[in-house]
Amino acid sequence: MASTIENFYQKTATAAMKDWPRDAVLYQPYEEEQILLAENASCLAVRTYLKMLNLPVALEQRANAEFMSPGGKRTKLPVLRVENFIYAEFDHIVTFLEKNFNKSLSAPLTPEEKDQMRSTNCLVEHLFTTAEQYVSWIDPEVRNTVTKKRNGCVFPFPLNHVQNWRKESAVRRQLRMADYLHEGIDTIMGEVDHLCQDLSNRLGDKRYFFGDSPTELDALVFGHLYSIFTMKLPNNVLALTIHKYSNLNQFCKNIDETYFSVKGK
Repeated sequence: MASTIENFYQKTATAAMKDWPRDAVLYQPYEEEQILLAENASCLAVRTYLKMLNLPVALEQRANAEFMSPGGKRTKLPVLRVENFIYAEFDHIVTFLEKNFNKSLSAPLTPEEKDQMRSTNCLVEHLFTTAEQYVSWIDPEVRNTVTKKRNGCVFPFPLNHVQNWRKESAVRRQLRMADYLHEGIDTIMGEVDHLCQDLSNRLGDKRYFFGDSPTELDALVFGHLYSIFTMKLPNNVLALTIHKYSNLNQFCKNIDETYFSVKGK
């Protein structure tokens, strides 16, 4: 009953939203010291999507960004606060913008193209995130020299070790459920390579995946690829796997120059 009342209240309260508020805030971990590869990809994808929609938002970096869920649980990043409501994760934020502000990049697509885009989004998010988590937490060199230091840097001793243990345990459970925990890195990189080949074929010589205008897929793919390209890790097998697709490299360069360069802002 309480859940039903809460859902009704949120629908009623957000139904009146028409104009994008000036005080919208996007929360994420600290980029330089704390954020991990998969989190950076998700946060960048949402930031890119908001820029593509020309929706201004203040970016705030918080040490406790992943614990900002109203329920007190870990939150999938990033966290978007719009007035008195909080939304997290790429898919949920995209849905919220479409339902409450009528903002969507995929509106011009045909029903068949929308279905294709959604299925590709799911595959991109699942496989890239899995590979990013695997490299970050299962590869011993990356885990011990980069991941644990970044994940635990905002906590005092011995809480930093406790938080690292909790996060690693959660990632291992996710990988186990997806049947990737005991796979070798070569198997996972093979699937990533297959996905990149498919994305490269879909993109071809176009600027975006569905022509001259971006969609959710472009924001999501850019978030993952650009994060993989730019985050320095002792094992750069992910970057090497996707680097050989020249049109995907150019795709990232185009979006970076259009939406994040000084001229593109």
